[in-house]
Parts: sequence; C-alpha cells; structure tokens
Amino acid sequence: MRVIQRVLYISLVLFLSCNKSADKKKIISGYSFGTSFSVQFQKNNNENVVKNKIDSLFKIINNSFSTYIYDSDISKINRGDSLLLVDNHLKKVFIKSHEIWKLSKGFFDPTVGSLVNAYGFGPGNKINNISKKQLDSLIELTGFSKVSLTSKGTIKKKYSNIYIDFNAIGKGYAVDLLSELFLSYDIKNFLIEIGGEILAKGKNPNTGKFWKVAIDNPSHKKNRQFIKTMFLKNKALATSGNYRKYRVDSLTGNKYVHTINPKNGKSFQSKILSVSVLANDCMTADAWATALMIMPIELSKRIIESLEGIDAYWILSNKTDYDEVFSSNWPDS
Repeated sequence: MRVIQRVLYISLVLFLSCNKSADKKKIISGYSFGTSFSVQFQKNNNENVVKNKIDSLFKIINNSFSTYIYDSDISKINRGDSLLLVDNHLKKVFIKSHEIWKLSKGFFDPTVGSLVNAYGFGPGNKINNISKKQLDSLIELTGFSKVSLTSKGTIKKKYSNIYIDFNAIGKGYAVDLLSELFLSYDIKNFLIEIGGEILAKGKNPNTGKFWKVAIDNPSHKKNRQFIKTMFLKNKALATSGNYRKYRVDSLTGNKYVHTINPKNGKSFQSKILSVSVLANDCMTADAWATALMIMPIELSKRIIESLEGIDAYWILSNKTDYDEVFSSNWPDS
C-alpha cells in the first residue's frame, strides 16, 4: 500500500473538453435514478437510435429495482410479494450483491434498506431520535443471509418486512448496461457517467487519447477546482463518500451520514472520508466503493489486495490534514 498526505480532500468529477472544433463525439445528458447522467461517445449513424434506447433502458431498470417507484418489482417484494418472478436485471444485481456481500464479510448488504429509511435516506418514513430498542429491531431485519433468490426466480425473505435496497449497486449496473448497448451498435469509444459512477471504453475521439477524468476539491463549492487528473483505460471507476449526503436530526441535532454499517446499524462519520474503486465493470466498482466506506481500513486493504482486477484508494482524515492511501496497483495518473 502507498500512503500520501494531502491537505485537500478530493472527489471524482468528469473532465469535459471545451474544444468544440471538429467535434467527433456526441454528448447526451439528463437526469435519472435521482441523479444526473452523461454519456459521451464517438459519432456514428446509430446515435439517434442509441439515444432512444437509453431512455428505454432507464425505464426498464427503474421499474425493476427502484425503491422510489411504488409498483416497481423491488417495491412489491419489499411490501411482501413472495410470488413475483423477477426479471434478469434484478437477478444479476442480486447475484452480484450476494458475491460482494460474501467477499466483504457482510459489510456490503442491500438488506440495510430499513435502516436507510429510518435515518432519512430512503423513500420510507424516517425516525427521529432512534432508540436502542428501535435500532435492535431494524438490525434484526438486516442481513443478506436472510434473503435468497429461488430456482423459480422469486425472492424469499426470512421476514416479510425485510427491505431490500440496491441503490449502492444499481447505478453501476445501469452504467454497465449502457456499455453493452453501445458495443451492440458498434460504438467502441465512449465514456458513461451516472451519479459519479463511470465506465470508459476505447479513447476520446476528439483527442485520440484514453478518456480523462479529473479529481475535484469539494471545498470549492462555487468555483470547482481540479487537483488531479487520470486516464481511464477500459475501466470503471466509482467513488463513495459522506462529505455531501447527510441529515441532521431535528430533535437531537445528531448528524447522520448516508453510509450505514449493516452490522451495528449505526450511521456515523468515520475517518474514512472517501473511497474510489477501479474495476473492470461498474457494478463491481460501485458496490465495493460502498463496502470500503464501512469496513475497518486494515481489513479493507487486505481484501482489496487479494482481489484480481480491483484497486482502491482511501482518503482518511487526521488531526491536521488528510492521508491518501492507495492499493498497490492503483495507477499513478
């Protein structure tokens, strides 16, 4: 592992070229999954078809596992529907979630949904001043070992009120699905970003170089400043952090962050301020970025070093500034 001290804290943003002359790429941007998205790709005769396909795919994914849509498949399952046959999208996300749940020793766990709602970060009712008794009851509804995907294609839950939330992996899956779409239309050079989760293939058609992303200093909220750039070489990159998404309890004044420990049910700011993960697919990067925010730092380092094709870096707070910790194969630039 490499450790570098930095005074500035960083997060991920897209680096967009301002050179519009002889533009060889198409940019489509919008809003979906409760966040912004942007796709950049090499122009070809299929670009209008692809745009329409993107809209259709987003609708399909939302109808599969968005907890904010009342009649989505996952919403029905969360209300206790044990007979619903899930589609292939939900199956893939469930299987990948189970894989990372095991590898992460249970620190990545989509059954944390009841806690997410209680702390005010989901569509369900929040609880102000959560008592120990309430917390214990919510923890009892948490644990991916309490749910399973049956051979019939239904999801079985130990308790009917277990609430499954795939938000920590869903955007990454959507990015991967768009990647498959572009490749199916012979578009080989593209950059996809949904809510900060990114996947790059090929090269930027305007520059002929690998796609460049920039690291942003979030302390400059009005005037964004970049402090680091890197090239993505056919990789996915996901970042998780608690620096912007939090809630203050109106009764107690306690500050709750959106990353919740599924083992003890607690929402608190640790010394881990941000984690970025590089992987071959964005679904994997997305899930690991969440898991590594929660795991003890030494455990997370050991696990990442043992995994092939996955690298990470952590931004850790200290008394005076910040420590930046890289896994051994994280690229220099």
